[in-house]
Amino acid sequence: MDERRPDPPCERTGRGAGAASVVATVAAATALVVGLAGCSATMPAATSGAAAAGGAGAAPSGATGAADPGRASGADLWPAGAGFDYQLGGASPVPDGVTVVARDSTDEPAGAGFDICYVNGFQTQPGAIWPESLLLHDASGGLLVDPGWPDEHLFDTSTADAREALAELQAPVIDGCAAAGFDAVEFDNLDSYSRSDGALDLDDAVAFATLLVARTHQAGLAAGQKNTAELEARGRDEIGFDFAVVEECDLYSECGAFTDVYGDHVLAIEYTDDLRDTVEGLCSRESTPHSTVVRDRDLVPADDPAYSFTHC
Repeated sequence: MDERRPDPPCERTGRGAGAASVVATVAAATALVVGLAGCSATMPAATSGAAAAGGAGAAPSGATGAADPGRASGADLWPAGAGFDYQLGGASPVPDGVTVVARDSTDEPAGAGFDICYVNGFQTQPGAIWPESLLLHDASGGLLVDPGWPDEHLFDTSTADAREALAELQAPVIDGCAAAGFDAVEFDNLDSYSRSDGALDLDDAVAFATLLVARTHQAGLAAGQKNTAELEARGRDEIGFDFAVVEECDLYSECGAFTDVYGDHVLAIEYTDDLRDTVEGLCSRESTPHSTVVRDRDLVPADDPAYSFTHC
């Protein structure tokens, strides 16, 4: 889970293999990768969701719409001002007034109206096993880790071959979200390139995100941009994202960078331990997205004493 980090701390290392070796890597990785998707995933990607029935890349039996490589329409998302909850730390009863809920890909959809499936799209989950040729390495040859999450490794999205291989490995997870009954996928850590010690850049992230979004639309799901204000309109116009999920845009004074692009289809999360001022101040600001929730930092379930939930 990618809670907002402070601004991140050049020579490219750990480059992707050639096309032939990448194809071989994908075949081997299907049996090796575990915990491919969400915050707590432990199942091998190749045996989760739709892949269990139809194999990697199979058409999902539970997709919520016809396969369509194009962008979802606003009518297929949620009405302006819909109540939102971010339940990545564990599923909870849906609070009153909430009709949009994001949950980890290993949880069931909430069924409250519009369900978003969280997938760690740009780096590994703790304990995940990936072919090293698809992961970034540092100058000494070791795996490059995310400084904010030191048990997560960054995907090497620097070459077209590696991006294609990684997207193929994510396909069963996307299909699993569709088969479970989710309406959309939120791809986390889009901004991993900014923590790559210069090995990756924004264009690498855009190229990989474009593959993930096309595959998500093919599965009949909408696709959500996560954070990354620097994308500006590229997220919608070039990649094809349908909406945005943003953390602490009020704290960092960047909400407009998302609402200018996605209008009312911005889902915003602020955290109780780092508000700019007060919940009342947040909810009264004209710049605050209409679907904003204030949660405890760890997004724990409602039966945890640390649980906190308020929405604007």
